[in-house]
Amino acid sequence: MSALPATMTCVEIKSPGGPEVLVPATRPLPQLEPGELLIKVAATGVNRPDIAQRSGSYPPPKGASDLPGLEAAGTVAAIADGVTGWKVGDAACALTPGGSYAEYCAVPAPQCLPLPKGFDMLHAAALPENYFTVWHNLFERGQLAAGESVLIHGGASGIGTTAIQLAKAFGAKVFTTVRNVQKAEAVTKLGADHAVLYKDNDWAAEVKKLSGGVDVVLDMVAGDYLPKNLQLLKQDGRCVVIALQGGAAATISAGILMVNRLTLTGSTLRPQSVASKGRMAQGLKDKVWPLLEAGTIRPIIYKTFPLADAAGAHAELERADHVGKVMMTV
Repeated sequence: MSALPATMTCVEIKSPGGPEVLVPATRPLPQLEPGELLIKVAATGVNRPDIAQRSGSYPPPKGASDLPGLEAAGTVAAIADGVTGWKVGDAACALTPGGSYAEYCAVPAPQCLPLPKGFDMLHAAALPENYFTVWHNLFERGQLAAGESVLIHGGASGIGTTAIQLAKAFGAKVFTTVRNVQKAEAVTKLGADHAVLYKDNDWAAEVKKLSGGVDVVLDMVAGDYLPKNLQLLKQDGRCVVIALQGGAAATISAGILMVNRLTLTGSTLRPQSVASKGRMAQGLKDKVWPLLEAGTIRPIIYKTFPLADAAGAHAELERADHVGKVMMTV
């Protein structure tokens, strides 16, 4: 094996601000802790939490790299003590604790998965953040089951395109909200049964008319969407909040929770324990990787940028014209 270089190129957040604060820099390679793999990064995804971190509203958890980047695919370059089942040179995709906007990234081994058969690095790098998030929230927390119905907000996003395909693959009926007709057409092609335009439209009334009520809502908006989500749930329904694009505060009726036996839950992925993420990884490997390998579901890639143009990639995501993922190659 060739010796590792002493330094790597990465992208730093110079100070909180717009996309222009993302600047290429040179740093030493990350030092591995026991139980970690060093991944030589081939590709990485761009996600909303990266934008929040860049703007100063989502600091990395204690011990995590201050570099942005929550997912990667690449080859295993080094292995720390306490790791089994991996060898140097293996291809891996990983849910990273941060730091994947770089040539090398340290990741706890339980958060790494083999590439689904037939996948290249770019498409494998588009999996972890969205698939861990959707698996945990829609299926572990939301308990979505075959024959049930689900409302997925932001259907054209990376999370949305993933959730629509997975929900359909597991036998659910899918309603989704999107911004415009182009996005509605795109998500319908992916399997959404109904796509409702949320701009200039009472989306909640429209979903109620089409569905009569749903079993699960996957909500990345919160704010004034929250009471409407609860109104749409059938008895024993579950609303899972995963982001706060409409704001964190909402006024809801505790009465509707009680009368309809509703569950209101939510999560963030990044601060969860390695053991918890390892459990999610195992669930994905067992239940979801076979679907990816069979071509039943696939990550949707909208546009790819070189790592040096991280600012361009962030600006693209913030424009919100995308259907699927914005990616970067290293």
